[in-house]
Amino acid sequence: MKVIILQTDICWANPATNQKHIEKMMEAHTGADLYVLPEMFSTGFCTQPEGVAETECESLRWMEQQARKRECAIAGSVATEEDGKYYNRFYFVYPDGQVCWYDKKHLFTYGGEDKHYTPGNKRVIVPFRGVRFLLEICYDLRFPVWSRNRGDYDAILYVASWPTPRVEAWKMLLRARAIENQCYVIAVNRVGKDPTCEYCGGSAVIDPYGHTLAVCKDECEEGTEAIVDMDSLEVFRKKFPVLDDADGFSLSFSTTDY
Repeated sequence: MKVIILQTDICWANPATNQKHIEKMMEAHTGADLYVLPEMFSTGFCTQPEGVAETECESLRWMEQQARKRECAIAGSVATEEDGKYYNRFYFVYPDGQVCWYDKKHLFTYGGEDKHYTPGNKRVIVPFRGVRFLLEICYDLRFPVWSRNRGDYDAILYVASWPTPRVEAWKMLLRARAIENQCYVIAVNRVGKDPTCEYCGGSAVIDPYGHTLAVCKDECEEGTEAIVDMDSLEVFRKKFPVLDDADGFSLSFSTTDY
């Protein structure tokens, strides 16, 4: 499977402008089975979503249109208002327009996200073209139990607005999640600035060995691609069955398998 990650700068609270920019990026990076966009790609990371979060979710409609047009899946999170509540919602849109989503579990209290958003309580795994993807958002990366592989997924998608001062933690934790869960990690961080933070990217695709398959080398590199090879993953898991020796545990959450 060909995955293309798009490390975009985001125009604050301007979905239409951001959508047009991403379309240009897609035209420059064609042929993906799956495009992955950053956290809150349509608005920027808005911890105070009133007047900024999308109510009709125009960005979801746009994702559906682009997925059909390009015959691919598109994934990314959007600040969404629904029934008077706000969610940091990670949409996974299939080529036929089917939509699955995950609401961010670990809200970023340091930045005040918890004061306005409602946390999710379901771990979401979606299958697409032979690969099972676990959907995660930014701060979730710091909580390994939430992403522990129970043999139920093959790759983790992380979409983020991870600021420059903590980018080394981002890089290290991504590699750790790939190695400990014996899976691919596909991670997209934004670049540029918003009203409170600066971002330098560091988007990457990492294989189950911890090797970097693709990386946006600097802030100017907007996209890159990698192949998720299920045959090699299965061979590795059979040859070195680490997950068989994992500790047993239970958590008070449910899992949604689409």
